[in-house]
Amino acid sequence: MRQIALQVFACCLLLTASSMSAERSDLASQIDALFRAASTSTPGAAVLVMQDGRAVFHRGYGVGDLRTRRKIDEHTNFRLASLTKQFTAMAIMLLVHDGKLRYEESLQEVFPEFPAYGREITIRELLNHTSGLIDYEDLMAKQYGNIRDEQIPQIHDAGVLALLEKESTTKFPPGSKWAYSNSGYCVLAMVVERASGKPFGQFLRERIFDPLQMTTTIAYEKGKNEVTNRAYGHTPVGGVFRETDQSSTSATLGDGGVYTSLADLVRWDAAVREHTLLNEREMQPALVAARPTADPAEENGHPVSYGFGWLLDPYKGHVRMWHYGETVGFRTSIQLFPKDHVTVVVLCNRADFSAPDLALKVADLYLKK
Repeated sequence: MRQIALQVFACCLLLTASSMSAERSDLASQIDALFRAASTSTPGAAVLVMQDGRAVFHRGYGVGDLRTRRKIDEHTNFRLASLTKQFTAMAIMLLVHDGKLRYEESLQEVFPEFPAYGREITIRELLNHTSGLIDYEDLMAKQYGNIRDEQIPQIHDAGVLALLEKESTTKFPPGSKWAYSNSGYCVLAMVVERASGKPFGQFLRERIFDPLQMTTTIAYEKGKNEVTNRAYGHTPVGGVFRETDQSSTSATLGDGGVYTSLADLVRWDAAVREHTLLNEREMQPALVAARPTADPAEENGHPVSYGFGWLLDPYKGHVRMWHYGETVGFRTSIQLFPKDHVTVVVLCNRADFSAPDLALKVADLYLKK
């Protein structure tokens, strides 16, 4: 009788394993279908799904560049664009943890040489996108007029700070409104340098990337370091793909200069969820949405909830932390659902893919479960 029971139990285990395997195969097929447009000879994407702390799906589609046609996989390093802001925000939070910064510290306290209007801007407002700083791309457009982008020298974070130091005011009173600000995050990179006494990329490496064993993740600086297994950005033009990897704004670091891979983002996801770098209490300010004093936080007429480097609005009733990135030739997105224990990352090296839309379609497959 005992032997029969054991046989029945073994059969149940086999059936369960077979059912789970079939389910995983079905989910993989559905994800493959979403990325069908990326063939074996075109730029494409890398996709990661984390569930209950495990990577349950990771796959590359297409190639990293059209010269070597190296296939995209979990070790391919993509320019993150604005997903970088999570790391910039974490760097600031680590300096607050160290006692070298305060969230209510003013920009002029950090940079005494900054114009008087910097007295009204706090570190928190820079993190929240409520500083009102003028967009540095607008300032560059004013400076260079109708000169083609490829003829404009690349600007760095220090150059952004210098442009802002020539201004005398903000777009709106700091703290009164919400407006997405790449300028603010370039300035935050310079705040990290001033407060730590180290180059921004070095601080990221020593305090974030090395402790988390994100071994190939870097803040890319041309001529100073190299991106291994690098994906290059592309844009479809006239029915064919053209490499569009760099622009005049591609050398700034704080707002978008980090390159990383799915393999390393597994470690970043674990650090965020398990509070590896900061404890839960210290992480909490990043998860509190900005509260402008005059107008509600909106972008293109839609409500916005933004903490420190994370958008915080829910999705179909699910609590969500997320961000997207867009730069010449790249589209990226991370969708983290902390209560569902699901994270989806989509990194694309082609401008015609919508990474947030694709990431949410993948998330839908797992949130149903």
